[in-house]
Amino acid sequence: MEWEAPALVLSAAPYGESSAIVHLLTEEHGLFHGLSRGGAARAGRALWQPGNLVRAVWRGRLPEQLGNLSGELVHGSAARVMSAPLALAMLASVCAVADGSLPEREPHPRIFHLLTRFFALISLDPEMAAWNGMAALLRWEACLLGDLGYGLDLSACAVTGATDGLAWVSPRTGRAVSDAGAGTWRPRLLRLPPLFLDEADPGTSADWQDGLRLTGHFLARDAFGQHHRPLPAARLRLADMIGAMAALG
Repeated sequence: MEWEAPALVLSAAPYGESSAIVHLLTEEHGLFHGLSRGGAARAGRALWQPGNLVRAVWRGRLPEQLGNLSGELVHGSAARVMSAPLALAMLASVCAVADGSLPEREPHPRIFHLLTRFFALISLDPEMAAWNGMAALLRWEACLLGDLGYGLDLSACAVTGATDGLAWVSPRTGRAVSDAGAGTWRPRLLRLPPLFLDEADPGTSADWQDGLRLTGHFLARDAFGQHHRPLPAARLRLADMIGAMAALG
């Protein structure tokens, strides 16, 4: 069995003296694992950095085997953001969330394409990654929830049926609630930043903080909680960094 395809590196862990177990995301094959011989050596470590786009080749005697993995670098996002702490945290977070939540070998082409565009976006100007990419990151997390079957319903207010003035989300149902319909339940609801409703809105640091709290609630409860896993540490670190930015205004 063999396939060759563009792939995003999500993680790589040393295995033995010089090999590595690599987790990739492809458009056609979904999340895939493979053994890269020499993957823990210097050249291999540079290739299998999370966030890199590679041309991967997977070979195995049987489809269910781990298989052997080789590849060539297409776009090195990891090296481009290495000196920008927030951009690096954003990259690490989405890789960890995708790696920990997506089912193995199940195609999710929309998630793959959005993630590819996100990596290109933040690597173009890593110092401005938050302003250019945090809204995209949050929308990607919302799309991920939808693809996994836990999508938010932001089409209309769950209380009044109105389609405008949406400002909150029910933490129980994931349905939007207008400010007028929130009533006495407002303190128990999750704030809905406008960037989820307007793709042209880049948001503010306060919006990003609230957005991470919103998607993080459903990721923790559904995408990870259903498998008895906590949110990845990289996702928590990103939330802490954005929270510190929001505190500074």
